[in-house]
Amino acid sequence: MYPQSKKTGKGLSEEDLVRTLVDEHNVDLVVLAGYLKLIPSGVVGCFKRRILNIHPALLPSFGGKGLYGMNVHRAVVKSGARFSGPTVHFVDEEYDTGPILGQRVVPVSPTDSPEAVAARVLQQEWVLYPEAVAAMCDGRVTWRDDGIPVMWEAS
Repeated sequence: MYPQSKKTGKGLSEEDLVRTLVDEHNVDLVVLAGYLKLIPSGVVGCFKRRILNIHPALLPSFGGKGLYGMNVHRAVVKSGARFSGPTVHFVDEEYDTGPILGQRVVPVSPTDSPEAVAARVLQQEWVLYPEAVAAMCDGRVTWRDDGIPVMWEAS
């Protein structure tokens, strides 16, 4: 089940995708794993504050179209940044611009390769994403008045 492709026409229309997710599967939370395409606005609207994705850099830096996978880590190393790390964010209608739910910081040495940074970031992705999903499922995410999410620790 996936959104209709503009190139091939295959997949579900926005309306059919929303109907299938809500009516047929009773979906409450959509958890993406580094999904690289824009989610249709009708789906984003239906699941506002309920679609998560993960990005392999500290957003808002090193995000946007074309910045994924090793492209991100190459850009981090090339920039001379001293820190990187994964970001769990809510999905909106643009690439990597939704509210940030959580981040983990990893050091970046001036002599690091993109592969070394990627390995360090991946280790933290494996910790951060399950924590964020659990917080959503447990009701431990609240929203400030200015639209910033807060993820609370499990007690």
